[in-house]
Amino acid sequence: MRYSLLVCISLFSCTSLKNPSGNSSNDLSPYRVIAYVRGMEDDWGQNFEKANKITHINYAFANIRKGKIVLGKDSDAETLEQIINLKRYNPKLKILISVGGWGWSGGFSDAVLTPESRELFANSAIEFIKEHRLDGVDLDWEYPGLPGAGNKHRTEDKENFTAILKLLREKLDKQLPNQNLLTIATGASQSYLDHTGLATAQQYLDFINIMTYDFYTGGSNVVGHHSNFEASSLNPYGMSVTKAIIQHLKAGVPKSKLVVGVPFYGRWWIGSMPSDHGLYQESNGARGSISYKALEDTLRSNSGFTPNWDESAKAPYLWREKDSCFVTYEDSNSLKIKTDYVKNEGLGGIMFWQFGGDNGTLLNTIHESLSQN
Repeated sequence: MRYSLLVCISLFSCTSLKNPSGNSSNDLSPYRVIAYVRGMEDDWGQNFEKANKITHINYAFANIRKGKIVLGKDSDAETLEQIINLKRYNPKLKILISVGGWGWSGGFSDAVLTPESRELFANSAIEFIKEHRLDGVDLDWEYPGLPGAGNKHRTEDKENFTAILKLLREKLDKQLPNQNLLTIATGASQSYLDHTGLATAQQYLDFINIMTYDFYTGGSNVVGHHSNFEASSLNPYGMSVTKAIIQHLKAGVPKSKLVVGVPFYGRWWIGSMPSDHGLYQESNGARGSISYKALEDTLRSNSGFTPNWDESAKAPYLWREKDSCFVTYEDSNSLKIKTDYVKNEGLGGIMFWQFGGDNGTLLNTIHESLSQN
């Protein structure tokens, strides 16, 4: 039987999930707040005030067909028009098309294989930006030199990835000097960095969004934090936000170009081994994901869940004994630690996947923290 988290979780109250008070300041500079957005059905606020709490939108996703960037679905053209209208509420807002993602990265390796194919791909990016009046392009290739979701990949992806970024930078600066943002999403792993040449590639990029989440996913029967700030004492050699940042710095990326990715969703497992409340134990049951807003809507009254905090990892989690249900997620407390880290270390900002997963709580936390001196 498949479970949803609405089965796994009954309602309970948790003070860490309460909505923080608003902040009247909209000045996020010098930090970037990048929202991955998938549609306009999401709640932008009564007066579209949430548009003033972000600096960039990455619209997800465009696909690659016959070596060219194309709309992911026909309705995206209309949706992009609606998203561009958000500039009425925030004239400084920048809107990029994000290409690929987990499901649509299969065309990258062929598209950047030769000088001719790179020319075709880069020209299609220019035309896409012009046609939809965008501010730039974000390449979300998952992943160069690695299979990702079973995608075609080659050893030469490493040098070809840098080559396409160089070509895109040249074309954007020459043909669209006022719409020339170029960014990428990177994997939070040393393996990703070993298969890319970021020391050279970063010079062509405005900033880099690190996907510092999904350290443990529904694809694993091992339970763990999926976006922890530090390594847990129970998993000292595991991935963490700080480890990913250090790895990117060692790979040659300047601090100011590094943007920390945070999840607006959680992951859950049923049937975890009870030791350490399931943390880093095997699970023999169903598993899945849930948006933060669904999590907050669900957790209103005591249902046997115990809220926990892993001090070593600086990460929250939930545990219910009766069915050994474990939930890893981001809350305002863990998110504030990350935004403070961005400020203290001089990093580039915060990116989140995705806008529609929040009810305002997490975005308000980001805005409050980064807009304060």
